[in-house]
Amino acid sequence: MEEKKFRKLVMEAIDELPEDFKRKISNLYVVVEDFPSGEILKEQGIKSPYSILGLYQGIPVKKRGVSYTNFLPDRITIYQKPIESLGKEADQVKERVKEVFRHELGHHFGFSETELAKIDI
Repeated sequence: MEEKKFRKLVMEAIDELPEDFKRKISNLYVVVEDFPSGEILKEQGIKSPYSILGLYQGIPVKKRGVSYTNFLPDRITIYQKPIESLGKEADQVKERVKEVFRHELGHHFGFSETELAKIDI
């Protein structure tokens, strides 16, 4: 899939969020990369670049205190090639992008992997 089309799917995933979630997002940006870097794989303890679909990096909202000022924005990275490897059809890719983005957004709000498995964002 062309990068431009993939990025459009990411934007649609963001646009489709419920308004109450959108209002609570703060100091966050989203990027698309083909694969995670070797450094990211090492940090996450992952060997295959196809094993990670997205990544949240930052300070979760529920851990921010009154001293949370002058910080760089948090970052959600969506990895295009690993997502595409799970399904080539546009609707499959779109659904996976939506799932991955919402999962990483859950980390932005401070939810753990265990908590995310129990809720639907």
